[in-house]
Amino acid sequence: PFVIVCNHQASLDLMGMVEVIPERCVPIAKRELLYLGTVGWACWLSGIIFIDRHRRDAAIEVITRTASALRHQNVR
Repeated sequence: PFVIVCNHQASLDLMGMVEVIPERCVPIAKRELLYLGTVGWACWLSGIIFIDRHRRDAAIEVITRTASALRHQNVR
C-alpha cells in the first residue's frame, strides 16, 4: 500500500491527476471540492471519498470505515 498526495492549483489539475492515479486506488478529497459545480459532480460520480476537514471526528470516522473496507476488498 502507498499514499499519493496531490497538491493541485486549479480545478483542471484534477483531470490530469485522474490519468496518473493507479488502478484500484481509492481517492480521498476535501469535502469543499464537492461544491465546485460540475467538478464536484464529476468527483462524486467517480467515487471519490470526501473528508470534512472542519469536523475532526467525522473525518476520522470516514477514514476508519474506508480503511476497513479497503482491507476487506484488498484494495490500495
